[in-house]
This record gives sequence, structure tokens and C-alpha cells, in this order.
Amino acid sequence: MRKKGLIETMMNGAVARTSHSQVVSELGKAIVAGEFAVGATLPGDAELEARFGVSRTVLREAMKTLAAKGLVVPRARIGTKVTPKTQWNLFDSDILTWHFAVGVDEGFLLHLSDIRLGFEPQAAALAARHASEAEINQMMLLAVAMGDPDHTAETLALADLRFHLAVMDASRNPFMRTVGSLIEAALAGVFKLSSPEADRGKIGDVAANHMRIVEEIRRRDEDGARRAMENVICVGRGRIAGAGGM
Repeated sequence: MRKKGLIETMMNGAVARTSHSQVVSELGKAIVAGEFAVGATLPGDAELEARFGVSRTVLREAMKTLAAKGLVVPRARIGTKVTPKTQWNLFDSDILTWHFAVGVDEGFLLHLSDIRLGFEPQAAALAARHASEAEINQMMLLAVAMGDPDHTAETLALADLRFHLAVMDASRNPFMRTVGSLIEAALAGVFKLSSPEADRGKIGDVAANHMRIVEEIRRRDEDGARRAMENVICVGRGRIAGAGGM
């Protein structure tokens, strides 16, 4: 079963979980929310087994998963401790989802837009160099679809995500696609906080700005594609700042 992304989860609710994934999710959210502070030792196995109603085997596998994400580290004769936030893998889609589940502020979303500015303009430039005509045509269709006046905030965010992931794919750089979870989190946050869907007149502007990216890619203008992508991200960043009164 394909795992839902953050935007799909916002639209359709949480996915059905195994015991393992539920323990991982609940403990992960508790850590991100600060219920278990950085440097704190998690409760012992017996307490957590009772809390979640799972076996020791399930609990230990869940701890291994959280450790792999950088949230905890086991200490012999001490217990499992919560690691400093600098060690958390913020590229991990689960950790990003947990941040949204417990609540994110404008600062968190602005950090996401900053990292997008570090990757996506270059991806657009690479797409201008490498994209096939079929890929360019598909990107244009995705950009045009963003102008549908019947979009909700969630469906517009999903359409936006499809477009940006298509650009990352067309860059031909395999590392670019690994930041897809960051892009999805950024778009989910922007549209949840201040979606153009609330002002129908702005939906056409969103589509036009994305069509401009494709036009620059079609012209094989790497600098133009880079600037067009920067503009789209900065417009979204402006909505974050405006919604936050910054």
C-alpha cells in the first residue's frame, strides 16, 4: 500500500496503521511536541508496552525506527534518550508530518521556503537543459490545471506539488527528488496558512506564474527558468509573512 503524503493526509485523514507504525507515530509526535524533552529519557519498556498495548518486540522495532530518524538514541544501563533537534532528520516525511500534526509557526514555514530556494531554482535550470518535449508538455498541463477555479486549498496544494515534483524529475538529478517531502511540507503549510483558493482571482495568477517557469524551460533559458522558479517560491513566502503579520 502506497504511503500517503502530507497533503493527501490533510485531505483524507490519517492512514490505517499497524501496531508498529502507530507506536512510531505517537512517540514521534510526543517527542516533536516536547512531551519528551530533548535530553529526557523515555519511559521504560513495561510502561510503554502498557501505554500502547503492544509486545516488547513491536516496541523495540519502533525504537529502532525512531533512532534511524535521529529522534532518539539508546544508552546502555540508562535507557533511550531524546536527541538534540540538530540530529533529527528533517528531510524525513514522517518527522515533517509530525511537526504539522502538533502545530507549526511562521518561522518553521519560512525555513522551509529558504531551503526550497536553495534547491528548486537550480532544478528548474537543469530542467531547461535536460527536459524532453514530452516532459515539458506534461509540466505545462500541470501548470494549466492549477488554474481550475473549482480548486479547494488542498487540491490546489496537491496540483502545485505535482508540478514541482515534475520539475525535479525533469532536472535529471537524482538527488533533487529526495527533497520532495520538504517541498510537500512547504506547500502544505503555505496553503493551510494562506491559500490563493480563498481569493479566486489569485488562482489564475498562480497558474500563470507556473506557466512562466515552463515557458522558460521550453526556451532552454536556464537563467530565466531559475528566476521564474524563485519568483513562485518568493510569492508563497510572501503569503506566509503576510498571514503571520510579519
